[in-house]
Amino acid sequence: MNSSNYNASRTFKLYILAAILFGIYGGRVCPFLATLTVSEVFVHVSITFSILLLVRHFLLPHHTLNKQIKQIKLDTLCFFIVSLPLAVYYNVVYDFGLDSNVKIVFGMALFGFFTGCLLQLSAKLAQMDEMEKTDQFEFEFSGQRHSLINQMIWLVVLLLVILTAALSMVAVKDIFWLKHNPELVMDGSGQISVIKELIYIAALVTGYAMAVMFLWSKVIKRILLSQECALKRVSEGSIGARLPIFSYDEFGSTASLTNKMLDSLEFAQHEVKTTRDVAIVSLSALAESRDNETGAHILRTQEYVKALAENLSESSAYAALLTPSYIELLYKSAPLHDVGKVGIPDNILLKPGKLTDDEFEIMKGHAQIGADALSTAEKQLGSSSFLEIAKEIALSHHEKWNGSGYPNQLSGESIPLSGRLMALADVYDALISKRVYKPAFSHQEAKDIIMKGEGSHFDPAVVKAFIAIENKFVAIAADFQDKAEA
Repeated sequence: MNSSNYNASRTFKLYILAAILFGIYGGRVCPFLATLTVSEVFVHVSITFSILLLVRHFLLPHHTLNKQIKQIKLDTLCFFIVSLPLAVYYNVVYDFGLDSNVKIVFGMALFGFFTGCLLQLSAKLAQMDEMEKTDQFEFEFSGQRHSLINQMIWLVVLLLVILTAALSMVAVKDIFWLKHNPELVMDGSGQISVIKELIYIAALVTGYAMAVMFLWSKVIKRILLSQECALKRVSEGSIGARLPIFSYDEFGSTASLTNKMLDSLEFAQHEVKTTRDVAIVSLSALAESRDNETGAHILRTQEYVKALAENLSESSAYAALLTPSYIELLYKSAPLHDVGKVGIPDNILLKPGKLTDDEFEIMKGHAQIGADALSTAEKQLGSSSFLEIAKEIALSHHEKWNGSGYPNQLSGESIPLSGRLMALADVYDALISKRVYKPAFSHQEAKDIIMKGEGSHFDPAVVKAFIAIENKFVAIAADFQDKAEA
């Protein structure tokens, strides 16, 4: 739709419709115009509406009222102005009285009003279509406020006034006409003509009114539907979505206030996410400061878990759980998998050689220590999805698929998916990393060990995902090398 909000085809059709209806009224319905032949009425109407269409199409398509979607004012004025020379012509050539001229002017203005209503509402719908197509909605007010409720009330009142005025004018005029033509009363043709005219006027006004109400309901429905869709996107996690504002009215005001609320909510959510990320970085840095493992290990395992989760999310079995928001929480929580190591004595945690059985039992306690610490934090901070997932990972990333892991000897799908993902990521990174007690294994060696552990140590579905994206693991390992190896 162009910037002038002018639709030539629609305007042409509605003007032609008005011309036909006006011509039928003048040539077949109105008893007072019986002095004119059908051909005369046809010529007069054709000339009048041709001039009207030419002016509207060539001189007024970019008029300010068109751009402001105020076609009611524009078309009513156009029809009114063009009706004046027609009334003068009938007065001079056919000696029509003042009341007949008023009837012609009123009738033309009435057609202009209804035509303008239909064009204005259609332009509004077209504007909404264009906004939805380009996704370029207005989210702030512009212009002066106009009450939509008041507009609807005034429209209904105006329609009733128009119908009453039109029927009253016709009745008074026809009664006067019958009074001066008693022979038409005697044979009954006069009464039939009056009834026919009243029915025609009532049907005409009712038909236009129904068309206007239909378009008006479509406008309101479109506004509500667009705002409902925006709110649905917000409820699904798109916190950046905003309600479109189509006009400065009650719906626009509600949308504006809702958008301000969403702005505040987005800011608060950003603050919460920032606090979460700072807490994770601080806790993971604390664990890292006491461990032989490097910060690169945390970054690599974080990336591995994300890559595995994204691959599994393509499967229908995991799509419901592994949503983009859940994968983000996994990614953010993964660095806390070994936070419990802060509770392990230095002589065990930092021992360069192999641990004794007793020392290993103490080391295994880091899973429960980490989960307990995160559980305490969760109780203090209230329900938090990222702490819940971090607790799951810390507690279960050393569990094994066959139930031989620790600390709770969970097996199969009783192990949280987050723990199953971290189990593979943690082991893979440990295998390819150089330690004081072992050399770094190649990717192929690590891959062979993981494949041997399928169904015993690792979830077969997670191993399958690893095989599918093993090149990503190689790339992640290269991108996040330990400083000594870089």
